[in-house]
Amino acid sequence: MKRNYYIASDGRIRRKDNTIFFESSNMKKYLPLADIEALYLLGEIDINSKALNFLAQNNITVHLFNYYGFYTGSFYPREYLPSGFCTVNQVKKYLDHNERLNIASKIIDAASFNILKNLKYYNSRRNNRLDATIQKIEQERENIRNIASIDELMGIEGRIRDAYYEAFHIITKGKFKLGKRVKRPPNNAMNTLISFGNSLIYTTVLSEIYHTQLDPTVSFLHQPGERRFSLSLDISEIFKPVIVDRVIFKLVNENMIDEEHFTKELNFCHLNENGRKIFLQEYDRKLRTTINHKALGRQVSYRRLIRLECYKLMKHVNDINEYEGFKMWW
Repeated sequence: MKRNYYIASDGRIRRKDNTIFFESSNMKKYLPLADIEALYLLGEIDINSKALNFLAQNNITVHLFNYYGFYTGSFYPREYLPSGFCTVNQVKKYLDHNERLNIASKIIDAASFNILKNLKYYNSRRNNRLDATIQKIEQERENIRNIASIDELMGIEGRIRDAYYEAFHIITKGKFKLGKRVKRPPNNAMNTLISFGNSLIYTTVLSEIYHTQLDPTVSFLHQPGERRFSLSLDISEIFKPVIVDRVIFKLVNENMIDEEHFTKELNFCHLNENGRKIFLQEYDRKLRTTINHKALGRQVSYRRLIRLECYKLMKHVNDINEYEGFKMWW
């Protein structure tokens, strides 16, 4: 099974002996090309065009993060499964107000359902202290079916997220207080964990979209932009609670991440190298974890769930099956 490969150390990447070779001050390693789904470069990496061309020929996306662990961009090879038919239909769904609103609503309905699953799971372990938050989000979810615009839907999503984030201090027993959600740059440990995790899921979804006929720049919930793959933002909303938040809760509650894993500067906080390695290890373990899929009747990984979500959306835009967002059943 292919998997993400994370390089968090400084070094250089070259094509060598018909594969990819990584070299650092204390390591020399061939990367098993046939096993790589996507490459994540989190250190100061020197890579040349010969290596990039070789990665592109093998349909491998490369995601770049800066010194502080913040996502900066992706090397997205030319699509190898292009479909003009699918692209035209995807754009038609976006341009049709009712169709776009329908898909966007399904995304938020699924994302908020998964948020509630997390809250209900921890509520029984925190003496029902999350009852009020659960009730508030359930009430907001009732409004999804009555919205008339994307702006209204984004307003509901924002209020659900705010209520959810306010519950993080209860879920994590107050270890890392979130306060206000701050993104650019994150100003405390919890904001840093959320931002880093969200960047990872965004790039993971982008890699999965690449292996379908969907156009990553045509989205439904988020407004398509000139410098971002906005469809990845859409699908990420569904899987943040399923993957990222569960990883964060485990890291904090099991004392795998502590204050020593962060570097704090003036109004600025980021994971240090050891902290990033711990997060990446747990994130990768989560992606490779398998569950029994009810509809398919077999074991599938969390990562595969993302690909299946892309397929469902692709069938919807091509008028094959009605789209329903992924909802946790466990």
